[in-house]
Amino acid sequence: QVQLVESGGGLVQAGGSLNLSCAASRTLFSINVMGWYRQAPGKQRELVAHITSDGSTDYADSVKGRFTISSDNAKNTVHLQMNSLKPEDTAVYSCAVKTQYRTYWGQGTQVTVSS
Repeated sequence: QVQLVESGGGLVQAGGSLNLSCAASRTLFSINVMGWYRQAPGKQRELVAHITSDGSTDYADSVKGRFTISSDNAKNTVHLQMNSLKPEDTAVYSCAVKTQYRTYWGQGTQVTVSS
């Protein structure tokens, strides 16, 4: 059973930075896309950023210019560098890895941005 484990969440003041990491418990093959999602209380889960196997990236409009996604396919890890954090970025952040066969999800890590 493959597990995705996120780390790097926490409490930060507005304007601060956090770096989230997500690692798979074992090697995944045929990865198509790796991404980060978030869900704030009372809101639907939304895509924050994703990166394809060829390195193409896409971001939610709300985080463009502030967040950067990167991945290491050999190590099956994906990172999310979050700068200039705002209180509205507060949410549970989860990573997801879509392979040719299925999509794996992490349990999530809490990010809280205080004003």
